[in-house]
Amino acid sequence: MTCFYAISPSTAVYPPEDLLGRPMSSLRVSVTDRCNLRCQYCMPEKDYLWLARENLLTFEEITHLISIFTTLGVRDVHLTGGEPLLRRDLPELVRMLACNPLIKDFALTTNGIFLAGQAQALRDAGLHRITVSLDTLRPQKFRDLTRRDAHAQVLEGIEAIREARFANIKLDAVVMKGINDDELGDIVEFSRQRGIEARFIEYMDVGGATQWSMTQVVSRGQIIEILSRRYGRIEPVMSQGRAPAERFLLPGGTIFGIVASTTSPFCQQCDRSRLTADGMWLLCLYALKGLDLRRMLRGGASLGEVQSQIVHAWQRREDRGAEERTALRLRAALVDIEQLRRDPHLEMHTRGG
Repeated sequence: MTCFYAISPSTAVYPPEDLLGRPMSSLRVSVTDRCNLRCQYCMPEKDYLWLARENLLTFEEITHLISIFTTLGVRDVHLTGGEPLLRRDLPELVRMLACNPLIKDFALTTNGIFLAGQAQALRDAGLHRITVSLDTLRPQKFRDLTRRDAHAQVLEGIEAIREARFANIKLDAVVMKGINDDELGDIVEFSRQRGIEARFIEYMDVGGATQWSMTQVVSRGQIIEILSRRYGRIEPVMSQGRAPAERFLLPGGTIFGIVASTTSPFCQQCDRSRLTADGMWLLCLYALKGLDLRRMLRGGASLGEVQSQIVHAWQRREDRGAEERTALRLRAALVDIEQLRRDPHLEMHTRGG
């Protein structure tokens, strides 16, 4: 296989900064908008408008765009979906991207259903780490939440990535009041026993969360309170990076994380942007529009033109979507069902949470 770069890695520069001084250093790349689960908090409706298959970026186009981003300063690349393992031959894309020496953190988030069959191939292809999304340890509750009977497959997938010797495995759980907030300690124990770091995510009002309400949110403070009743005093862990999760230490040494985007946004530190599977570049998870990089590529734009558009957009960035949502007196779902039907780019499964 021939490694491909847009320009020589030796020409790499420091990342541009936006109007709040945030560097462009992290990119989440959705490789498909399709998903094999129908989680109630993400995809609660019956029908969806999908991206046109002919508009999806090819592996070569994804590699080309990521090489441009990395020469502009991006160092963290995270593959997402939808469910990324639904994209055929994904290990081949991983192999293509792993050739890029400018990528320092190369990760994948998956629901884990197909991991058992692909874990070793992903490791061999050069992927650094994997995050598995699993909101409950109870099979019946999993069926209720996802409308699919695949809990055992997820558990098999988790064991497969451990056997493949992936480092720094994380388990993400969206916490919802009255749904799975009684499982937090069990999820911590499940993760601890397997050398995995659990991360609890506040239920967010983004994308297709059309049934979201603040009454369903379990806040960072409430998560800590619940776990404190089981474990005792919990201490914060100081971090030097820009990761969205705040980390905490339990008595005995176990570390877990909380992503408190709903009640305690980290917008001031956010260095990430998102590329959809059809090439729409979004500067914020809450963004209502983006920059169409696919159209530029297929329209014959030069390397310099693509670079210029990316840098110009980032330097004008002042997005603080989560903070602005927190400031609302009356807060409901970000977009309604009619908006979602007109524009699939507004869906969480399209833009990769």
